[in-house]
Amino acid sequence: MEKQESETTYDHMADIRSDRWYCLKSEKKEYNWDELKGIEKTRREILKRVELPFYKILLYWSGTCLKALSLDWLIWVTTAFYISLRIIARSLEDAPEVMELLVNADTSILGAFLSFFLVIFVNQTNARFFDMYGFAKAVAGEVQDVAGIVSTKLPKEQASRIIRQMNAAHVIAYVGLGGPYTKRGFFDPLNKEHQLLTPKELKYIESMDMESGPAAFKELVTWLQRDVYQARKEGIIDSFEESQLHAYILKFRGSMDAIYDFTDQPVHFFYLHFVCLLSALYLPLFAFDNAYAAGWGDISYTIELLYGLIVFIQGIFVVGLRILGQKMTDPFGDDLEDLSVITYVESTLINTRIILNANQIVGEE
Repeated sequence: MEKQESETTYDHMADIRSDRWYCLKSEKKEYNWDELKGIEKTRREILKRVELPFYKILLYWSGTCLKALSLDWLIWVTTAFYISLRIIARSLEDAPEVMELLVNADTSILGAFLSFFLVIFVNQTNARFFDMYGFAKAVAGEVQDVAGIVSTKLPKEQASRIIRQMNAAHVIAYVGLGGPYTKRGFFDPLNKEHQLLTPKELKYIESMDMESGPAAFKELVTWLQRDVYQARKEGIIDSFEESQLHAYILKFRGSMDAIYDFTDQPVHFFYLHFVCLLSALYLPLFAFDNAYAAGWGDISYTIELLYGLIVFIQGIFVVGLRILGQKMTDPFGDDLEDLSVITYVESTLINTRIILNANQIVGEE
């Protein structure tokens, strides 16, 4: 009886997890291969803009902060609050006594603390971003390291199998992250073009649902290790070469696992919420302070515009830093600022093919 109840509970929890995964999956936009290639092309173009003169940089829209800032309501609410206060100020000769008391509070201290927390937030996400970039490039390098060894030590057919399976593991690892790189839109086109897995291998891997995590990727890594062990058992390689290959394969798995670890634990939401709360409280106070400082009654519009510009720029500074930090939290998403995954994968596929074919050319000579 107890066993039956426990099985029922387990099934119920499995249904809950399945429903939650379906909800998350249904909210994610699924890109096809052409769309992913279009995003990748724009990313590579944006990377080259950093050397342009400042006046040319300011003329761009894509890959800039302008769209994100224009859609953030906090800047416009702060600006509207300032304008409302200035309309009231023009209708009165003197400021109300309560406003004079409120303006005595020093908002510059709060602004300094907020700037401090924002800079820490951006520094933290920037460090995460480039750490994940380093692991992504390390993964590509480790695939080529293995290709270099097996292409010179193993028979052509066996080396080719290990290289294509390792490339398949490289591609599937990004699919398992649950981002825009899906099986249908990312893996299938690459698998069709480069013939990474045989129909039998693909059928076995598909049963693991490669989009649900690292299971399929780690299965392929285990195949690689078994192939290396079999090669040593057959006397094709010695124990030192076996150990060397295992080390590179495990480094490959470890680098990819590090990416999974980073994506599993993003920046603390508590910290981000704290920064957002401080921003939402500080910017209206800053607008109030500047609206009061602009004067009362019939004054020059130039002064009002100047103080309004200060409020608007401060909003850009606060909101812009927060958005910048959020953009760098997940480098494997669909933002134009994210990492060039397709470039890393395709360059690795090309380089490993060059490595494999180089062995063939030398043999023919």
